[in-house]
Amino acid sequence: MRFALLLIVAFGATACARAPQPASAPAPAYVYAPGVVPDSFVVRLATTKGDIDILLRKNWAPLGVGQFYEAVHANYYDRARFFRSIRGFVVQFGIAADPAASAQWRSRTIADDTVRQSNRRGSVVFASGGPNTRTVQMFINLRDNARLDGLGFSPIGEVIAGLDFVDALYTGYGDGATAPNQDRLNREGEAYLAESFPLLDQITTARIIRAWGPAAP
Repeated sequence: MRFALLLIVAFGATACARAPQPASAPAPAYVYAPGVVPDSFVVRLATTKGDIDILLRKNWAPLGVGQFYEAVHANYYDRARFFRSIRGFVVQFGIAADPAASAQWRSRTIADDTVRQSNRRGSVVFASGGPNTRTVQMFINLRDNARLDGLGFSPIGEVIAGLDFVDALYTGYGDGATAPNQDRLNREGEAYLAESFPLLDQITTARIIRAWGPAAP
């Protein structure tokens, strides 16, 4: 998926039954209920730099949170790499290690959510190539990027632990001609990155570790 719109901007200028608990607080074991998205939940990205915990909030962006929820349960992000980085701006992931998975999910576009939160440092947001084109590619804001709010980039959650690991993700390949070609990455998956961009950090697994709301026990 193209992310040209974001590049132009970058360089151009509850209904909860219980409120989410702190990441360190104990919570009931999470039980998946197909089609029932929790009011909020924490996804742990186990990465080659360390664990990154993301708190997703359905009332921030219900369509986006639902899509991310289902992709995590499909193990879509396992072994995916942070394939695109712009130092001091964003880091991006979401093209699968398995080309078959990428092909399946690229067709699952969702409508845009209303922007209800700002693109603050640590917020997690869908990448897109225009209105209503979100699928499974995500980026994490490395700084406050409020200018993205007006372009319809709606945060779905935020990093609540491991932001230092986000900052440490490899950014040496940058963007554009020196970075992975997304068309080739979609076709070849992990084999392409392992051969040509071996220093890119990787998500080992992405798993929900706690949840609050209708799908939680």
